Amino acid sequence: QVDVVESGGGLVQAGDSLTLSCAASGNILVAMGWFRQAPGKEREFVAAILWHGGDTYYRDSVKGRFAISRDNAKNTMYLQMNSLKPDDTAVYYCAVCQRPMNLRSTKYDYWGQGTQVTVSS
Repeated sequence: QVDVVESGGGLVQAGDSLTLSCAASGNILVAMGWFRQAPGKEREFVAAILWHGGDTYYRDSVKGRFAISRDNAKNTMYLQMNSLKPDDTAVYYCAVCQRPMNLRSTKYDYWGQGTQVTVSS
């Protein structure tokens, strides 16, 4: 069992920056990822990072604006979000993947409760 807790959400204006954090208990075997879900929409992949190799993956709409990173010693993952847009408004979820799989899928093993990010225009 891995417990996952997100933090860092808030209300910002378009163009602002925000950093999300995700603290996980237990061993991370494969990867951690960020997903988001806007009202009335399905949960969608945002970014993922291989825990032991550090390779990163992004959805196209956030490439160049968001940066995912991790601190293995702290078992913590981060999402630096720059140039935020109103379309980025959503609940952001952190997830843990413990087996090889398509990291853009929502079939992660453990999920946090989510943190709200609201971007005003």
